[in-house]
Amino acid sequence: MSPEKNFSTEQEDFWAGEFGDDYVDRNAAEQLLISNTALFTQIFRRADPVSNLIEFGANIGMNLRAMKNLLPTCQLDAVEINPKAAQKLRESGFVNVFEQSILDFEPPQQYDISFIKGVLIHINPDHLANVYDKLYEASRQYICVIEYYNPTPVALPYRGHQDRLFKRDFAGEILDRFNDLRLVDYGFIYRRDRFPQDDLTWFLMEKK
Repeated sequence: MSPEKNFSTEQEDFWAGEFGDDYVDRNAAEQLLISNTALFTQIFRRADPVSNLIEFGANIGMNLRAMKNLLPTCQLDAVEINPKAAQKLRESGFVNVFEQSILDFEPPQQYDISFIKGVLIHINPDHLANVYDKLYEASRQYICVIEYYNPTPVALPYRGHQDRLFKRDFAGEILDRFNDLRLVDYGFIYRRDRFPQDDLTWFLMEKK
């Protein structure tokens, strides 16, 4: 059992606690692994070879399991706030885990790619700039963002909870924040696709 931690936002407490534990149990399906493998195959077709990467908010590692399939020799690191999920990541045997809030994380090195999937939508909007900075600092070459998209910021109910789901143009805000980034590619994955995702839009950006 990890010691109780004090976080700066309600959203961090939410994902570190019981709701985050329940999310772990809901997201271990093999279909998701297949869909993730198809998604990252599409994304990496426009990228140079990757030897190491870090995921912000990895949960139990369904994205990293797909990465392991595609990049078997790649160093895989992860930041994860929920103790139950972090333990499952460690048990995988191929992920180096930083068990802490993204808001407190300081990248120990730069990686070929830093990426985040389905996590920015749950970050307190007042702290997004902090997360953008950490994604940028952790990247040597690429940043990948895979989230719900909306051209303007909106907040939506999430499983009966308020202020837990936010949609906006995350990638656009990152591109505006760092003038040495360029958009390499982007795409949309539909929930009725052959390899479905939850109506996610992905963006691959590169440091010039």
